[in-house]
Amino acid sequence: MNREEVLEALREAMPEKRYVHTLGVEKTALELADHYKIDRDQASTAALLHDYAKYMNKEEMMGIMVEQKMDPKLFTYNQELWHAPVGAFFAKTKFGVEDEVILSAIACHTTGNAAMSTLDKILYLADYTEPNRSFPGVYKARRLSFDSLDNAMLFALSNTITFLVTKRQPIFPDTFEAYNYFARLQFEGEV
Repeated sequence: MNREEVLEALREAMPEKRYVHTLGVEKTALELADHYKIDRDQASTAALLHDYAKYMNKEEMMGIMVEQKMDPKLFTYNQELWHAPVGAFFAKTKFGVEDEVILSAIACHTTGNAAMSTLDKILYLADYTEPNRSFPGVYKARRLSFDSLDNAMLFALSNTITFLVTKRQPIFPDTFEAYNYFARLQFEGEV
């Protein structure tokens, strides 16, 4: 699909506010891609498709997750997490994305993990800090994103975990593993 076809598919799959968010994520991902000298096309594709499945019917998503043998732990956590791996599935099957780097970034953009690639971090942080986001700490997260992806990930994950704890919501294990990974980097002086 060309860009216009992708944008049209996105408009049909999500409300206008989420579409604007998606364009903000793409803008931020491209800025980070330029800053860290990674492929702009990968960053753009991952950013545009990251929330494609967000408004899908939960039963349909569950069916795809079972059929594709996705991580069964997902069923015991907030359904908001499901759109990431299901979105990666649609990026491949509907939009023809074969690049595993892009698919990985889409799949982990809600949870993070301890083995994140540069594009994984860029998409996670672009989603977290895009220009339409407004929450305590967003300006610091934006600044950190251009100083060090690893420091920015530690900050974002820490804030996310704190938010979920205050809401008494369960936290997906990959998120804890990602936090621990980036905390160890900082503790060991590598960040």
